[in-house]
Amino acid sequence: MTTTTTVSKERKAELIKDFGGTDKNTGSAAVQVALLSERINHLTEHLKGHKKDHHSRRGLLLMVAKRSKLLKYINKTDVNSYRALADKLGIRQKL
Repeated sequence: MTTTTTVSKERKAELIKDFGGTDKNTGSAAVQVALLSERINHLTEHLKGHKKDHHSRRGLLLMVAKRSKLLKYINKTDVNSYRALADKLGIRQKL
């Protein structure tokens, strides 16, 4: 039984290949940001229909905070890759 809050295996593999370069590069910050963004978008849609699901809302806030920290790290190490990643994922650049 698959849960609806996770990313499908095919989509996850596609994101890893797009943002990591190879299918083995799962730990890079760009891949982590892409996967978190996918989960955040999915959970946001869920919360539009289930406004009182506070447990999931807390998880969403934790994911957003983690993504923000990773984006701050990417911006600190390489500004150009940060801008490219933010443009590709449609994330507002606030750093």
